[in-house]
Amino acid sequence: MRVLILGGTREARDLAAALVDAALIDELSFTVTTSLAGRVSDPALPAGETVIGGFGGVAGLRAFLRTRGIDVVVDATHPFAATMSAHAVAACASTSVDEEPGGQAAAPEPAPARAHSPLAQPSPAEPGPAEGSAAPGPTGPGPTKGSTGEGSPSGDRQHEDGYGGDRPREGGAVPLLRLARPGWTRRPGDDWHRVPHLAAAAERARALCPPGSAVFVTTGRRQLAPFAADPDRHYVIRAVDPPADLLPTRHTVLLDRGPYTIDGETRLLRDHRIRVLVTKDSGGDLTVAKLDAARALGLPVVMVDRPTVTGPVPPTWPNVDGVLAALRELASAVA
Repeated sequence: MRVLILGGTREARDLAAALVDAALIDELSFTVTTSLAGRVSDPALPAGETVIGGFGGVAGLRAFLRTRGIDVVVDATHPFAATMSAHAVAACASTSVDEEPGGQAAAPEPAPARAHSPLAQPSPAEPGPAEGSAAPGPTGPGPTKGSTGEGSPSGDRQHEDGYGGDRPREGGAVPLLRLARPGWTRRPGDDWHRVPHLAAAAERARALCPPGSAVFVTTGRRQLAPFAADPDRHYVIRAVDPPADLLPTRHTVLLDRGPYTIDGETRLLRDHRIRVLVTKDSGGDLTVAKLDAARALGLPVVMVDRPTVTGPVPPTWPNVDGVLAALRELASAVA
């Protein structure tokens, strides 16, 4: 079974590793390819094959699925990668060539359930760890590079253009699963202020933080312009790579990658005299320490809610074990 994981998260890496292990020790055969958007200069590469770079929209992803003969897609992208998730739903609805009259994606329809398939009776509420996987954005130009990690059951392969499968699939629906870690849960002592988007987050942070004080922004390297209009506060911005947006006049950039510790985050908040923390409701335990530190110091947190999903929602699991079990069952049903 050829599995495409839309990755970029730790859960995606954990799932890729689990599928590679399963292909090596089980009778079931999984060939795993993980797609990364390419927004991070030095990404953590998963097990199996990796293609780096976007697909070029719904049509590009649909062509990739058809050309590579992908049997099932797992959307394990970041909770805020709403555009990629929507593209996955549209592309998996049908891989036929002429599904986009006038250049527009056809309205997706649910894939038909297979007999004895986990897709026939999905269990989105399957229990799992509160912070995401059991083991602990919009797409850009077309796929540009492929690299195969160690332990790939398909051997070492590299596709410079991200394509090159030897078993093209016929047009039709491709099963789509979603691996989505739960958001963070408010705990006693938290002073959270939920907002729907970053513009509202910037406005709320200004209201909570006195002029001359500092705001800690951990929403990523993009979409920082809403904070740039404020000349009266100092903004400490943490990201993996240098920011790619307009920055506030008074700012400090910290380049770092999680996981973080409570002691380290508490020290950072104190050293920079932070008065307000701004973050997205990303969930997971890699970066949750900042919330623990803010709670201990009595600091308000401006929490940006996850994007609202307006289209079809695929069968969803909150952890790697749930998705892995569904893939095993699906592979057994079609073997």
